Parts: sequence; structure tokens; C-alpha cells
Amino acid sequence: MSQRASSSPISRRHALGGAAGVGLGLPLLAACGGSDDDAAATDTETSAGVEAGTPLTTTDAVPVGSGVILAEEKVVVTQPSEGEFKAYANICTHQGCALESISADGIRCPCHGSVFDVATGEPTDGPADSPLNELPITVDGDSITLA
Repeated sequence: MSQRASSSPISRRHALGGAAGVGLGLPLLAACGGSDDDAAATDTETSAGVEAGTPLTTTDAVPVGSGVILAEEKVVVTQPSEGEFKAYANICTHQGCALESISADGIRCPCHGSVFDVATGEPTDGPADSPLNELPITVDGDSITLA
């Protein structure tokens, strides 16, 4: 004959409490994890669609007092004043929409109407309250490259 260990049955309340604890804890653990790909990405790579060292555009293509949106590269390049160039991630800081147009009035987001200053990336209108993520660039001759 085999011997069975005597144990008291678990109550329904304890079983449901344990299941609820596991159900609440798993999403928290998943949020803490990450993949190796995430760890390898740099800030510039996650903010822009291209890697550092990638040529973006030429100085002639960027109008003074305005700029250009490079949708494929996910970068906005501006020329606030003659010879001064800035680059920003093409992502609105309000809810992550791609920026759509740029003029002397600013860089516009089509989703909720936020507008950002071409010289500073600071929000000037709309619900966004954080500036655009500025990206490092180098200007060599007439070539603008992501640094």
C-alpha cells in the first residue's frame, strides 16, 4: 500500500487570491524585460529612422526660416537662420504622431494641432508640452549628416 501525505484542502478564497496575484504580477514582470535588440539600439537610432553617419540632405534643400521633413529617415531638418541647421526626430511629443508640414510658422503635427518652433523645437501651440527630440548633425560642405 502506498502512503499519502495528509494535507488540508486549499480554500476557494486562497486559490482565487493566488490566481489574482499571478495575473497582476505577470504584466509587471513583462514590462521590466527587454530584448537584446532593444539594448543594442542607441538613442539616435530609436529617435530617427537611420543610423548615425547617414547623410540626410544637402544644405541647398533646406529653406532658410523653414525646413524639410524627411519622412523615410524620420527626421526634420531646419535652417532657422542662414547657415544654422538643426535636426529633430519626426515624432510629435504629444502622442507620437509623425509631423506633417513645416513653414516659417513652425513644424506642425496633423493629429492634434501641435506646432513646434523651427529654431528650438519648443512647442508654440497645441497640446504638446515637451520640445521635439533634437538630433546631433554635422554639416560638411553642403552635406548634412546624422552625427
